[in-house]
Amino acid sequence: MATITPSQSISGVLHVAPAVHGDERGFFVETYRREWVPGGREMIQANRGDRVAGCLVGLHYHLHQADYWYVPFGTARVVLHDLRVGSPTDGATECFDLGRRADGTHDHGGVYIPPGVAHGFASLTDMTITYLVDGYYNPSDELGVAWDDPEIGADWGVRDPILSNRDRSNPRRSEITDQWRAHASLRT
Repeated sequence: MATITPSQSISGVLHVAPAVHGDERGFFVETYRREWVPGGREMIQANRGDRVAGCLVGLHYHLHQADYWYVPFGTARVVLHDLRVGSPTDGATECFDLGRRADGTHDHGGVYIPPGVAHGFASLTDMTITYLVDGYYNPSDELGVAWDDPEIGADWGVRDPILSNRDRSNPRRSEITDQWRAHASLRT
């Protein structure tokens, strides 16, 4: 049985520690179950990204889409930042690692990220990330905030990251008007 723990930093974020079953043949783990996210919408699309060590993706956010992340290979430093208007944790930042630990074991943890919470990751090693989303790709709901915004204060764990042009040009948090921020009381 998985252990579901609400984030102590950002309202609506859920950390999942699934049960891992193993023997001499290897292991089995359920990486996602619908029941782990009470009140959430059905996840309808699955995606995979492979990154080399030193890449940084983010910070991205959506007004209408939630994500569920799992790192089956390597280590990702995850950064979350609450951008939701009216959220009790608006402005909070959370950083943590998913995937392989420093001692070589794998934590198999997952994280549910609600709409309006900016999210990104740095690849501390070569890595793979899988993520489920509750909405199909919609370019008008692909938004971002500067990964290096001092107001966010993220510890990415990498120096001189490899970035996309999109992620180099995201605005600072102070430049994002409420029109482009999700409202904590709305879920569409």
